[in-house]
Amino acid sequence: MSKKSVIILGAGLVGRPMALDLLVDDEYEVGIADFSETALAKFNNTKAKTHPCDLSNPAKVKEIVRNYDLVINALPGSIGFSSLRSVIESGKNVVDIAFYAENPFDLDELAKQNGVCAICDMGVAPGMSHLLSGYAASSLMSVDKILIYVGGLPKVRTQPWEYKAVFSPSDVIEEYTRPARLIENGKIVSKEALSEAELIDFENIGTLEAFNSDGLRSLIFTIKANYMAEKTLRFQGHINKINILKKSGFFDTEPVLIQNTQVIPLEFTKKMLFPSWKLGENEEDFTVMRIIVEGIDAASKKKRFTYNLYDTFDKATGIHSMARTTGYSATAALRLLDAGIYHTTGINVPEFVGKDKKSVHFILDRLRERGIHYFEQIIDL
Repeated sequence: MSKKSVIILGAGLVGRPMALDLLVDDEYEVGIADFSETALAKFNNTKAKTHPCDLSNPAKVKEIVRNYDLVINALPGSIGFSSLRSVIESGKNVVDIAFYAENPFDLDELAKQNGVCAICDMGVAPGMSHLLSGYAASSLMSVDKILIYVGGLPKVRTQPWEYKAVFSPSDVIEEYTRPARLIENGKIVSKEALSEAELIDFENIGTLEAFNSDGLRSLIFTIKANYMAEKTLRFQGHINKINILKKSGFFDTEPVLIQNTQVIPLEFTKKMLFPSWKLGENEEDFTVMRIIVEGIDAASKKKRFTYNLYDTFDKATGIHSMARTTGYSATAALRLLDAGIYHTTGINVPEFVGKDKKSVHFILDRLRERGIHYFEQIIDL
């Protein structure tokens, strides 16, 4: 039987680890497409077939995916949604990790019409955060609380920021400026990003600070709970530094006149920050996540499910932790689709997959094989 083929749209930080993972044991024929020939050059010593092209053009996306069986969409948020639409119109099953502002469920009917199973937001957070929240929630009669703490940080703390962007720095600033949606008393509320700071202790790390961020996405609408929030984790003191920039206007988007030149403060800030935020090729990072789900089970007992993740840079392969935890979640989901274990047509988010015990264990097993461990604790309250 001939091998299945997979095309990865996007050759960024996560693209190469995903390609290498799918090429293990000659399991799949793998292609990767990107606008940047520099990014594609990183695949020269692999068996992956590269496709230099402008993926902001929907016709090009359709042309590229036509000859592949399965698709992973890892494009920037600015073109991620339109690319997902093109993949669905091409009738290809897809795992999507593009982080866009649009609602993927707007494509649900289109996916059903084309017989496509699309698993969206399938990274680490959103992704495994949602899958495990859905898994725990499916074991409860009612859910009282879902609380997700997550962060990706450099192992070596370097002044002044003690931070390196393990994904798009533009998306990081968006995280600091976009209002955070939470659930309180069963209703959606909006709070300022960086608000409600708290200190949390983690084994192997120490004390980190957590703040509200807008990462719940689909969970707001798919799981009914009394309280729900996602909080981003940083080293202590980071919130104060970002708030100084924020409150001083450095994130403003209205131009200001400087020596007869119109300058957008946000663009200036990006220009100044991004070089110091860039994660070096062999610079070690770690990913930490804690998921807490509480509710009432069928025996009317109050339960708490806790999932903990601590993952580090892989020295053997040179792959950053955030790329591992994001990319391998996506490739595990792709293998899940290929195995036919999960095949519901339409738009699927990870918490939908999380309702199926077999699918959850399949994904956790694939991650465990790659040294990524989610530790579960269930206690009575």
